[in-house]
Parts: sequence; structure tokens; C-alpha cells
Amino acid sequence: MYIHIYLHRQTRLEQKKHYTTMATQGKTSWVIDPTHSEIQFKVKHLVISTVTGSFKSFEGSAETEGDSFDGASVQFSADVNSIDTNMEQRDAHLKSADFFDAENHPKLTFVSSSFTQKDEETYEVVGDLTMRGVTKSVTLTATYGGSMVDFYGNAKVGFEISGKVNRKDFNLNWSAVTEAGGVVVSDDVKLYVNVQLVKQAS
Repeated sequence: MYIHIYLHRQTRLEQKKHYTTMATQGKTSWVIDPTHSEIQFKVKHLVISTVTGSFKSFEGSAETEGDSFDGASVQFSADVNSIDTNMEQRDAHLKSADFFDAENHPKLTFVSSSFTQKDEETYEVVGDLTMRGVTKSVTLTATYGGSMVDFYGNAKVGFEISGKVNRKDFNLNWSAVTEAGGVVVSDDVKLYVNVQLVKQAS
């Protein structure tokens, strides 16, 4: 009887170890291909037109169970000093203490807390966005663009991610009003991220 119980327990432990090993082996790592990705933001200027900007230097990664992105964990960072709005004077202002304060806060970061599939192509992404030393939870929408193997045999997937944040939530408080009473820069900032992720060798 004691031998039977010992063997039974040993089998259960072996099974647990086996399943843990399988789960570990099932993890898949992905990294952003920066040459086929872009990070943009759009903000209203004078309430009548939209200024588009981007970050030219960034990196990010994801970890999934197998190839499924449901439940994925994602992290991302952008170099604030790489900001580009197609106007040098405006870029310098955005990097200054009036906005991003790049000297003291050189990175913008995002770390997901959930990545939930809503339908065949749509995911809800919730995570902590940090700008200018302030961290806030934000909710974004990710649309799956498909998967493909490139000319070099690399497996890739594409996502378009969008959302909206209030810049003043992150202490980007600079504001000005024209003589006619118009707001120079709106508080709401729209985010548009197109990324291509490359599957890493296990």
C-alpha cells in the first residue's frame, strides 16, 4: 500500500513537471522590426487642423503562448529625443520642459497588463503608459493585420494599434490661447502605432 501511494505521488509530480516544461516550451518571443513599423501621434492645432508627429527611435517586444496573441504580454519604449513633427522649432519645444522634458525623462514607455482578444481581428490592450515620469493606465485597440513569412524565412505578424490620451494627465501642461480665444494645442492626443513583429528562434 505504501509503495502504491509513493508511486502515485511520484507520477503526479512527474506529470506536474511535464506540464510545466510544456508551458515553458510553449512561450514565444517577438520583437518589433523598426524598419517596417511606425509610432505616430496626432493633435489638434488651433482646433481646425491636425499636426502629426512620430518617434523615429523605438523598440518593443511581446511574449505569447505559442503563436496566439490572446493573453500576450507587451512592452515598448520610445526615445523622446527622436520626436519629429516636420518642424525643427516645434520639435525642440516638445522636447523642452513645457512638454516631454526629454533631458530629465528621455523615454516614453508602455507595459501591458492585459492583451485580450475580442473577435477574430480585434484585441483590447490595457497597460501602464509612462511619460514625463507619470504612469497612467490606458486602454488601446489593436487590430490584427495578418501573418507572413518573409524572403529570409522569418515569421512575422502585423498590428495596428490606436487610442487616445489626455496629455495633461501626464503633466504635459503647456497651453496658450490666441488673441481670438482659440486654443493652440488640444489636450487630447490620438495614438497610432503600426508594428511588424518578428518571431524569435526558440
